[in-house]
Amino acid sequence: MKKETLWVAGIPAVLMSLGLPQAAASQPVRALSPVVVTAPAADEPLVVRTDPKAPRQPVPAHDGADFLKSIPGFSVIRKGGTDGDPVLRGFSGSRLGILLDGQEIYGGCGGRMDPPTAYVYPESYDRVIVRKGPQSVRYGAGQSAGVVLFERDVKRMDSFGGKAAGSLTLGSFGRNDQMADVQVGGPQAYVRAGGTRAQADDYKDGDGNRVHSEYLRWSSHAAVGLTPDDRTRIELSAALSDGRAAYADRSMDGAKFRRENVSLMFERKRMGGLVDGIEGRVYYNYVDHVMDNYTLRDVPQGQMNPYMAGNPDRRTTGGRLSATLRPAEAWELVVGADAKQDVHRGRGSGMQASAAAADAAFLAAPRIEDMRFEQQGVFGESTWFLTEADRVIGGLRADWIEARDKRAPGKSATSGRKNDRTLTSGFLRYERDYGDDSTWYAGFGHSERFPDYWELMKGGPDGGNSAFLSTRPEKLNQLDIGTHWRSGPYALSASAFYSRVDDYILIDWNRSRTRNVDATVMGGELDASWQFHPSWQGVASLAYVYGENRTDDTALAQQPPLEVRLGLNYAQGPYSAGMLWRLVAAQNRYDEGKGGIAGRDIGATGGFGVLSLNAGWRPNKTVLLTAGVDNVLNKTYAEHLSKSGADIPGSVSFVGTRINEPGRVFWLKAQIALD
Repeated sequence: MKKETLWVAGIPAVLMSLGLPQAAASQPVRALSPVVVTAPAADEPLVVRTDPKAPRQPVPAHDGADFLKSIPGFSVIRKGGTDGDPVLRGFSGSRLGILLDGQEIYGGCGGRMDPPTAYVYPESYDRVIVRKGPQSVRYGAGQSAGVVLFERDVKRMDSFGGKAAGSLTLGSFGRNDQMADVQVGGPQAYVRAGGTRAQADDYKDGDGNRVHSEYLRWSSHAAVGLTPDDRTRIELSAALSDGRAAYADRSMDGAKFRRENVSLMFERKRMGGLVDGIEGRVYYNYVDHVMDNYTLRDVPQGQMNPYMAGNPDRRTTGGRLSATLRPAEAWELVVGADAKQDVHRGRGSGMQASAAAADAAFLAAPRIEDMRFEQQGVFGESTWFLTEADRVIGGLRADWIEARDKRAPGKSATSGRKNDRTLTSGFLRYERDYGDDSTWYAGFGHSERFPDYWELMKGGPDGGNSAFLSTRPEKLNQLDIGTHWRSGPYALSASAFYSRVDDYILIDWNRSRTRNVDATVMGGELDASWQFHPSWQGVASLAYVYGENRTDDTALAQQPPLEVRLGLNYAQGPYSAGMLWRLVAAQNRYDEGKGGIAGRDIGATGGFGVLSLNAGWRPNKTVLLTAGVDNVLNKTYAEHLSKSGADIPGSVSFVGTRINEPGRVFWLKAQIALD
């Protein structure tokens, strides 16, 4: 499937009349690609590459999870306006790796207010790569569902100059986003800096009910790099972000989401000889999160000392070093090692008489470490080109992981204990090209995942107050098969998987316990397009997952229903238009009260369909304007994986049921790119 060609975008066209050079207005107009309604089909087995700067429908994403839901196979565990948890092929939480410029980051909130994707504004990155399934060992340990790479790309400049990109998004319910990114430099060095800001008020569902969902986020990043030649880059980068967010599913909101990041990387490519490339990175990530029940909502009346706050933080430091070897002309081998340390702490205020007293109480309290993780891993991944059309890819990985329970003895029966494991992963895949531009493949992968912070903090299956030593690592074995086929105006990508998971980590939310079960998960994705006219294209995608808890002989909890997307796109010269019809089937397979770290099953859901429309105009190669209407028919609906609601003063109550999605949404996006 063709990659998006829209690079970036920018500021409203009115800026042209406020000083944009005449030369820009006279430049030839590039043919406009349609708004993205389903991400491009995989351009290689189990890999999807997509441009986060291309305009999308539904309304362009403001966080990583919202962005990923446009890719077949992804769902989102919703909790209101922002910070949902992404789900790939029915797997969520730490089963799905999220890397920001090659760095791992973990949220601090014990209730998953801040999954890693909460710290991502997608448009500030240059590309997003999704690798599905346990079919690579290069990006970390335990990523049984796959890995998502948000990456920034810097190309060496031929001469001194600069480029800039920016965007403005306006929409219903007070939606107001801005993004800017600037790079200045020359052949030997560069400086890059950028920032984002995203804001929205509470939205209303199709029935006009206000949903507690407002948010405000901002982020900034900067980098200084050296490029002494076309093959070498050294970069020192930093990032800082913060924000607040209201949630309809709980008794507290997020009042602070501060992230601090520093990273140093080195890469040298196309060296020739046995060692063809070297890449290394060290990084520091720190998140400081505050949750309370008074900054973004009214405090319930009639209670004594009703004000409360919590302040967890998390520090992750790590590094990675890899080398690309070419022992023979037809053989490429990537070997490397990575390591990280992850420390979680917390403090809180208890119940206080006022907001000021709660703030003062938690700020004066010492931060108490409750859990610490350390990991070291080595890996090797090989590609052997048997012929021009045939290749075999395989890899092996070993990880040494240690966790320490740092909780006080009164809070944990395993206080002071250590849990260490040696885990292995590996895969083998065969690929064969056929026709002019088609491939089929079959692969087998094995992945072992150590239980994460949220799973270990629950009670054990025996009724004790700690799952720290009783929870065994997950062990997944998965078969992946599929094809990418292209012929003239037709393109098709089809993939299917079957996995058996021993010691699947399941959370019983009714009892707040973590236990191991055996599970089977299977399903697949289908993505097709038909260019039936030079200006018209039809697109369709389908995703399905079936999960079974073999231990309890029940449905596996937190599995998304069958979803189909049908799109019709028009593009002629500088104009585009399109429609998206999203169809979601009923889900009657559930296990009430069971789930994972991000959510639990509530019950069955009915199916629904949502219609959306969009249009675009590129007056010149610099400026792009797009607009859309999501949920044209103002339908009232909720996702199957939505969280249940809390009783919040001034907002409709979704207690005992799922949180409704936004009703009709109008949006306008203006983008500019200056090279």
